[in-house]
Amino acid sequence: MNGNDILSRLADVIDSRKPAAGGDPATSYVAKLFHKGTDAILKKVGEEATEVVLAAKDGDAQKLVYEVADLWFHSMVALSAQGLRPEQVLAELARREGLSGLEEFAQRPHP
Repeated sequence: MNGNDILSRLADVIDSRKPAAGGDPATSYVAKLFHKGTDAILKKVGEEATEVVLAAKDGDAQKLVYEVADLWFHSMVALSAQGLRPEQVLAELARREGLSGLEEFAQRPHP
């Protein structure tokens, strides 16, 4: 199974939970997040990122995978809230492939 396909299908489900698509906050966790607004979505991303750090520090591989899945999921909700798709993130990663981190950083616009 292709990881890109999984992300695309998950993004479709997340998009279908938006209020404009008929998502019901009474029956859908994602619809409830959208209903609460961007700050609530971003708070969840931050919480999940912290849980990833803690799982990695604990050295618990299974917990780390679980927490990264939660972080990716909530990051996808944040993307959806901004009208973005995981394919755009994958395209950015593909653009960076083969560049050193220093090269990639040097190519970024700096204020």
